[in-house]
Amino acid sequence: MTQSLFLKHTGSEIPVICGAMYPCSNAELVAAVSAAGGIGIVQPLSLIMGHKQNFQESLVAIQQMTKAPIGMNIITEKSSKIYQQRMEAYLNIALQLGVRFFVTSLGNPRWVTEKVHSVGGYVYHTVVERKWALKALENGVDGLICVNNRAGGHAGHKSLETLFDELSDLKVPLVAAGGLSTAADLRHALLVGYQGIQMGTRFIATHECSAHSDYKKAIVDANEYDIVLTEKISGVPVSVILTESVKKMGLRAGPIARALLKHPRFKHWARMFYTLRSFWSLKQAASKGVSYRDFWQAGKSVAGIKSIQSVQEIMNEMRAASST
Repeated sequence: MTQSLFLKHTGSEIPVICGAMYPCSNAELVAAVSAAGGIGIVQPLSLIMGHKQNFQESLVAIQQMTKAPIGMNIITEKSSKIYQQRMEAYLNIALQLGVRFFVTSLGNPRWVTEKVHSVGGYVYHTVVERKWALKALENGVDGLICVNNRAGGHAGHKSLETLFDELSDLKVPLVAAGGLSTAADLRHALLVGYQGIQMGTRFIATHECSAHSDYKKAIVDANEYDIVLTEKISGVPVSVILTESVKKMGLRAGPIARALLKHPRFKHWARMFYTLRSFWSLKQAASKGVSYRDFWQAGKSVAGIKSIQSVQEIMNEMRAASST
């Protein structure tokens, strides 16, 4: 198996995924990453809830911005029947418009892999450890996004190297995610044995991303020791930049929230409640800047982000790194 298998699956020229981010995955950012040789991933809820756009019209607009392939993220957690029906509808629209690469996260991806494989597409699932990787493979995924302990959002708990060693015998393409923002990071991941990388925080600090300038500046100014895990957003640890607001809010969820999130009967409803609440808060924080007393998600990759750049500039560096 060679690195080209990942490139075959994505249709990209450079082994770089722009990870799906709520609400930062605006249409212009997704299109710019794909146009520059990587693959941008559409996040449906980001387009619909974060940017108040029609999903199908947004996909068409992205495809008008670039003829290069794009991907789509599907959160497969079955929190409600309505949510499931909407995700299935978004998947059908994407397939009709020619999208053939999908990244799933949480829950069982079987219903996605069956539909995508029927039209010759590929599905990669997001995992943080081996047991979830094995379950995903049992349900037909073609590759794995390996989230390590330096990631933004819902970070893993193992290092990039440890996670590769744990999963390298599974004979599918592995993509490193977490703490990656530079050409040197890409070279290191490829040397370890990954076939590509996924970056999120790096692409927030770009001209094409619609996030507030205060958010971008906070990423540029932060170092990796400013990244902390808080349970107050979604009930489970999420990586954010340590600000005064985060300090006042605290980092631990209360005992009732923790109990509900683990309860076999109520955990799905609890996750849905926290997800909806966090979506609203993330949107406010990303769009209103320091005037809104909340939080900014980011990973330890802030250590390598020294300025706000264009997507093309970043991808030129990544292209050079992947060819050496």
